[in-house]
Amino acid sequence: MNYSGIDLHSNNSVVSVIDETDRVVAEKRLPNELAKVLTFLAPWQAELAGVVIESTYNWYWLVDGLQAAGFVVHLANTTAIKKYDGLKHSGDETDARYLAHLLRLGILPTGTILPPQRRAVRDLARKRMQLVRSRTSHILAVENITARQFGKRITSNQVIRLDEETIKQMRLPEDVALALRANVAVITTLSAQIAIVEKRLQQKVAPDADYTLLTTVPGIGQTLATVILLEVGTIERFASAGNFASYARCVDSQRISNGKKKGEGNTKNGNPYLSWAFIEAANFALRYCAEAKRFYERKKGKTNTILARKALAHKLARACFHMLKEHKPFDMTRCFA
Repeated sequence: MNYSGIDLHSNNSVVSVIDETDRVVAEKRLPNELAKVLTFLAPWQAELAGVVIESTYNWYWLVDGLQAAGFVVHLANTTAIKKYDGLKHSGDETDARYLAHLLRLGILPTGTILPPQRRAVRDLARKRMQLVRSRTSHILAVENITARQFGKRITSNQVIRLDEETIKQMRLPEDVALALRANVAVITTLSAQIAIVEKRLQQKVAPDADYTLLTTVPGIGQTLATVILLEVGTIERFASAGNFASYARCVDSQRISNGKKKGEGNTKNGNPYLSWAFIEAANFALRYCAEAKRFYERKKGKTNTILARKALAHKLARACFHMLKEHKPFDMTRCFA
């Protein structure tokens, strides 16, 4: 049996094939062209236990292409892989061999490979977040302009409603007005695109029963339910509520020895989009859910506002896990007991 590892870069990849004794039987640096990678691996395909690819920003084309060609593909979780620090020499070839070596030993940390269609919808939700952040930066720029010119800010809602006539009535210096118009034009364009993306997302997620379940949770509306649903993928990949909460970055990262904290682990290990979604859900739950507010106040009395908010996010994450696992609506008593 053979094993393959691919060290993927922006414009080329190092492809290695090793045998049961870690002996390199084939290895080559190839351009990022699917046909050339498939041609190189073809002689070994029948004997390959699997191909390991790093979870880099540009893995879609390679994973999808190899799977379509009949290869068993594993996506390596790079944040969970730590090489021996005492190595005298390392490079792309040793990295590729190491991935194959971990697969051979059966200790390769892997990530989930979502189906291309599901992945595309998830990425569309991420695109919405990018557009919203960009729009927010332009809204703040307009607020800063008005603060400098008039000594006070206008609200974000007022910024979104600005038009040519309103800007003229401000009687701003010509260059300042031009700068403000540029921001307003971008805000208008971004708002239109965000509306288009949101409509598309609703068409995709609304028929899903899990989406309806998520909207029953305090603090989770259409936007957050969409993000959580698409980022989770399938709840069956999580063994427990604790694993899910950890993936959502809702738990502490600590190294404990002899009962004492010796440091922190990889705090960024997990899904940043889920982390954002559950913190936002906690913020909204504090406003509109009395039980969530009481839970938060109890925690705040023992710790501080930041940890109390994180504890509430953790509660909501665990509740969502049980809901999706059992296909039952949100249970207020069970969550805040």
